[in-house]
Amino acid sequence: MTDLRWTKVLALAMAGALVVGCSDSGGSDDVDNGDDGEQQTRVQDTRDFAVNEDSLAFEALDGVETDRWTGIADNGAGYRVEVPAEGNWNGMLVMYAHGYRGEGPELTVSSPSLRSYYISQGYAWAASSYSTNFYDVRTGIEDTNALANAFVDIAAENGRTLTAPSKIYITGDSMGGHVAAAAIESETQATAANKVTYAGAVPRCGVVGGTYEFDYLLNFTFAAQHVADMGPTSYPATDFDQTAIDNVLWTTNPSFTAQGVPTDAGLQLENIVRTLSGGDRPTFEQGFRGGYYNVVMGTGGRDGTVNGILLRNLSGNDGVTYNLDGDPDSSTAEETAFNESMFRVMADPAANPLRGDGVRWIPQVNGEFSVPVVSLHNLGDLYVPFVHEQIYRERAEANGSDQWLVQRAIRSSPHCSFEAAELVSAFDAMIAWEQNGTKPEGDDVTTASVVADENYGCQFTTATRPGVAACPTAAVP
Repeated sequence: MTDLRWTKVLALAMAGALVVGCSDSGGSDDVDNGDDGEQQTRVQDTRDFAVNEDSLAFEALDGVETDRWTGIADNGAGYRVEVPAEGNWNGMLVMYAHGYRGEGPELTVSSPSLRSYYISQGYAWAASSYSTNFYDVRTGIEDTNALANAFVDIAAENGRTLTAPSKIYITGDSMGGHVAAAAIESETQATAANKVTYAGAVPRCGVVGGTYEFDYLLNFTFAAQHVADMGPTSYPATDFDQTAIDNVLWTTNPSFTAQGVPTDAGLQLENIVRTLSGGDRPTFEQGFRGGYYNVVMGTGGRDGTVNGILLRNLSGNDGVTYNLDGDPDSSTAEETAFNESMFRVMADPAANPLRGDGVRWIPQVNGEFSVPVVSLHNLGDLYVPFVHEQIYRERAEANGSDQWLVQRAIRSSPHCSFEAAELVSAFDAMIAWEQNGTKPEGDDVTTASVVADENYGCQFTTATRPGVAACPTAAVP
């Protein structure tokens, strides 16, 4: 269970503005049937997206015979499908959910990083571009499910007769990890317009704490402004000026090629973000002082509709304590003054309601599932921080699903930075669990003293990353 130092962050993620009744944040239990006309037109509904069909083709694997199919589905999403040659398919299908693709109009699809491994083990795989961009997890789930349901028909259209898959699994990275985690949730299983029963999931570097991600981004950027004595005074933060903020926080700015050097004010922000993102842990410092700092700060000044995915404000910081001094168990006078003077925002509990036409606009990750899940997360990830795993565990425990959840920490700081061996190990662990009943080992993600240990994450990290302390030799598999 949770140590005291996690209490404030996890309590906020389990109740109040962030969670309604042990559900994901910002969700009302009222059903929105989408039938009240103009009021239900989101900005996302006005955007146009399209696939360049020529971009869907993908090369054959060297020396491996497979059937490869591409196309554009009725929903406008592009897809790739690959099936081992006749006699080599094991009858099972792996769906791959891609991550955030930005805000442009062109839809793109990519093959999974474990493509050749899936094929070598006899699995077919399929991946959708989704029919929209932006942070549209609803579309990610519905379109991925639609593609899974169309698998046999796509094969038939291309001259191959296949039976329906005996089992379907789902994997995904980053936003795709949100897709994979939410796709197996009880709420999604009940409400999805396109229904698929998945046998297991591997969300990687995923937004498995759900909409806490947007509270985190708000809190990070608000804290950066406030530490620099530059607001915020409104929401959206119209006074957000990253260049001016950085001049106060850094003597050398962080980048993807060099670690930043923080000022004393920058170290205060580092303390705040450490607590908001999961507490003391290996590689956090590398993550905070690296290039993803600028990615996170790039969200400053945005509103709480998640760039038009919602109609109302999802995010808030009411009740959040900013840990200015690095001690989560006590407060200095300076820290008290900092928190009392922080601009506060209330989330709208009706921002992300149940829908009558499919899953929520931002689907829930309530920790309510009944199939094997093996998740992977980078300890120093600043963009989708490790606290997501802690929230996921807490929610699974609250809903009696923790017996189905195994989590693994990887000692690296870039977002979604995994070795192939780490990905294969997680997938194989989920498969052995689901098919043979062999529950794999994982990491304790919520005991602060365990997570803060200098050797935490060694058990499942297969290679030492540059700038990261090596593990004891015996600890590395």
